[in-house]
Amino acid sequence: MWRYRFTQYFENEVLKKRPYVTKELCVEVVDQPLKVERQDDDRYRFWAKPVLFDGRALRVVTLGDKTTIHNAFLDRGFSE
Repeated sequence: MWRYRFTQYFENEVLKKRPYVTKELCVEVVDQPLKVERQDDDRYRFWAKPVLFDGRALRVVTLGDKTTIHNAFLDRGFSE
């Protein structure tokens, strides 16, 4: 996990608002995604379906460097 960083937004908002999100889980999604997509604002979306979420996808958003994690949430609209 040493190669990943986390934004202040992630630390102060995401972890507090979404107790199901952990840093370790986000790193796992970025390391082993089912799908990756570049956003228009040079951020990246990574999706995976951790066992914890009973088949629902977790979306993790990173900054353009792909190593600074900015946001994470369950993505009910995900399709492979």
